Amino acid sequence: MPSAAPLALTWPVVAAVLCGAALHAGWNALVKSGGDKPLDTALVHVLGSLLALPVLLVIGPPQPAALPYIGLSALIHIGYFIALAGAYQHGELSLTYPIMRGAAPLLVALGSASLIGESPSVLAWAGVLGITGGVALVGLSRPAQALHHRKALLYAFANAGIIACYTVVDGLGVRAELAAGGSAPRYVLLLFVLNSVAYPLLVWRQRNPAGRAQALAYVRGRWRRAMPGSAASIASYGIALWAMTRAPVASVAALRETSVLFAALLGVVLLKERFGLQRAMGSAVIVAGVMALRLG
Repeated sequence: MPSAAPLALTWPVVAAVLCGAALHAGWNALVKSGGDKPLDTALVHVLGSLLALPVLLVIGPPQPAALPYIGLSALIHIGYFIALAGAYQHGELSLTYPIMRGAAPLLVALGSASLIGESPSVLAWAGVLGITGGVALVGLSRPAQALHHRKALLYAFANAGIIACYTVVDGLGVRAELAAGGSAPRYVLLLFVLNSVAYPLLVWRQRNPAGRAQALAYVRGRWRRAMPGSAASIASYGIALWAMTRAPVASVAALRETSVLFAALLGVVLLKERFGLQRAMGSAVIVAGVMALRLG
């Protein structure tokens, strides 16, 4: 079992997680560029299941020891999708996404000692805090206006807690899968198949008949562009869970949220968004946080 060896955030693991973060940013940039963000998010998950299921049938299901974790994670993800829809309904993506993604690693680090038996070192804590602060600087384009969107903030912070919960569950679950002789891909693929049901149904039920007809037309014109995003989503989370078998969960969770930085860079290149001094400062803080995590 790989996790029987001492858990350490080596440079290869760092590089892999950063690649996964870039993939995560890629599919989120796809959602951001679309005209219907909830529908684009649902489409990514449905197409992800269509990609995941055939592969899962070939390589086989996860080990029985991992199934309770997968089931619990799928239940937690229902709450995640509900909170995600609420956050996007009451606030812009540029406000809610950085809060959801930035606060979650801090919560994972806070619960690591009691839930996973991993206590971050002082340098690791500095890295987690640095990445959390950097994500906020990069992602929140207008921090002063955030307090005027209280419902959006409530949903976003609630979802940060939910993200932290499923991160811990999946970290433990994928370790149980490997301990029983299985593999991380089997765990990830089954989880994606299960998660492709809840959020798309939620999006569908929130629309009236006319809205559903418009949604079907939108999907017909969008699915080819969304398919690479679905593959990127699966690969991104697969890399993260694989890394959690070789490095502390809190460190991997924090590193993964550098996706906000990659998303900002993609926004500049593809969407012609402004980068600015605030994002430059946040980028520097994130880089410093990554270095602290690696040294910690």
